[in-house]
Amino acid sequence: MKTINLTTQRQAVYDIVCDAVDHPTAADVMNRLVERGHSFAYGTVYNSLRYLTDKDMIRELKLGEAASRYDARTDDHQHIVCEACGKVDEVMTAIPEEWLARVAEETGYEVEGAHIVVEGVCAECRSKRKK
Repeated sequence: MKTINLTTQRQAVYDIVCDAVDHPTAADVMNRLVERGHSFAYGTVYNSLRYLTDKDMIRELKLGEAASRYDARTDDHQHIVCEACGKVDEVMTAIPEEWLARVAEETGYEVEGAHIVVEGVCAECRSKRKK
């Protein structure tokens, strides 16, 4: 088991990520900390996000954007990103084991896990297009 040292700053960052419904970036986390009355340095926020990720308390998402996003859900799930507005949602459909086996066979890799990012257009953006 990993030893966890949650400083006041790390706890505050963790709370922001846990309370989020939108997979915030580090800048989003920083802004929400300020809204809650905290005044941490950017370095502290980035270091706290790295620490929480390393301790498997949160998940860093690299979704093809310039900035990473963070997710308090660490269970096995995927993500879908709206190509129009950038909204990120969770996908609970499991990746088929057969597909992972075929990837391993094709590449020669021992597949240890996968994170799939699906792209599309969310319902809100689709309805805006129809107007």
